[in-house]
Amino acid sequence: MNAPRPGDVRRLSDIAAARHRTALLDDLPATPPGLVRAVAGLIVLLLLLAGALAWFVPWVQTAAGSGQVVALDPSDRVQSINALVEGRIKRWFVEDGSVVEAGAPIVEIADLDPRFLERLGAERNALSHRLEAARVATETAKIDYARQERLYESGLSARKDFEAAKIRYQEMLAKEAEARATLNKADIGLSRQSSQVVTAPQDGRIVHIVAGNTATIVKAGEPIATFAPAHVVRAVELFVSGLDAPLVQPGLHARIMFEGWPAVQFSGWPEAALGTFGGIVTSVDPVASANGRFRLLVREDPAEPWPADRYLRLGSQARGWVQLSAVRLGYELWRQLNRFPPRPTDAPAQFTGAGQ
Repeated sequence: MNAPRPGDVRRLSDIAAARHRTALLDDLPATPPGLVRAVAGLIVLLLLLAGALAWFVPWVQTAAGSGQVVALDPSDRVQSINALVEGRIKRWFVEDGSVVEAGAPIVEIADLDPRFLERLGAERNALSHRLEAARVATETAKIDYARQERLYESGLSARKDFEAAKIRYQEMLAKEAEARATLNKADIGLSRQSSQVVTAPQDGRIVHIVAGNTATIVKAGEPIATFAPAHVVRAVELFVSGLDAPLVQPGLHARIMFEGWPAVQFSGWPEAALGTFGGIVTSVDPVASANGRFRLLVREDPAEPWPADRYLRLGSQARGWVQLSAVRLGYELWRQLNRFPPRPTDAPAQFTGAGQ
C-alpha cells in the first residue's frame, strides 16, 4: 500500500478543520431578528438625538487663558523699600511679616561719618551768609545805578559812568542768583542726608527684609526690604492666544476659577458653572508678551464679589474664560475641528468702576 503524500495530508487536515467550524456554527443559537431591529433603531435614535442637540442646543464661545491675581493700581503692587542715603544700618523697627501704617519707621540709617551732618550745616550757614552779602551788594549796585541814571538824564554824569553802573548792577544780580542756587543745592543735600529714617509709604506689610544687621553698609537707592501694600484693588492678569485676542474687547464678561477653590466650569454653559467668579475685561494689550500670548486684565464684577483678601492674595494662580458669541453646539464642533476663530461679538459699554 502506498504512503500518503504530504499534499494529500494537508488537504485532508483543511477539510476536517472546515467541517469542525461548520459544526460549531451550527451549534450556536440564532440571533433573533427582533433584537437586531431594536439595536439598529437605538443607533438611529441616538444619531437623531445627537443631530438635534447639535442643531438646537446653544453654546457660548469663550477665549480661555491662564494667569495670576495682580494689583490693578501700580502703587498697590509689591515694591522695594530703598535706602535714601548711604550709610550703616543703625536700627530696625520692623521684622518679616510686620504690619505697618503709612509713615511708620522701618529702619534708621546712620552716616559713616558721625560729624558729616554737622559739617553740612556749617557749610549751609556759610552759603547763607554769602547770599546775604550778595543781596546787600546787589541793593547797593541798584542804588548806584539809579543815581547814575538820574545824573545822566540831568546831564551831570557821563554816559560811560552810567553804563558802568548798569553793568555792575547786572553782575551783582548774577552773583546773587548764583549764591541762591548754591544755597538751594546745599539745602537739598542736607535734607537728603537728614532723611536717615526710612518710613512706610502706605499701610501694608513687610514681606521680607533684604539688608542685614547693624554692621551692614548700604548705598543710596539700594533695596533693603520688600513691602506689600494693604487694601489692594485686585485684578486677574490672563494670557490668551493670538487666535482669540482680536475678539476680546473691554467690557466683556468672564468667568474666573481661582487656584485652591473647588470649581466645575462648563465652557459653553457659564450659567451651569459652580465655584467660579464673575469678572469684566478692562484692558487688552495691543502687543504680544514675551511668552507670545496677549495679556488682558479682568476686574472684579460688582455683582459677584471675589473672595476676601486674606483668602485670595496677590500672585494666586487663576484661569479664566472670556465669554464671546452664543452659537449652536454643532457650529462650535465644526469650528473646533477646522481650527477657525470664534465669531466676533459686540462688547457692551466699557467697564469703568464698581459704581457703574
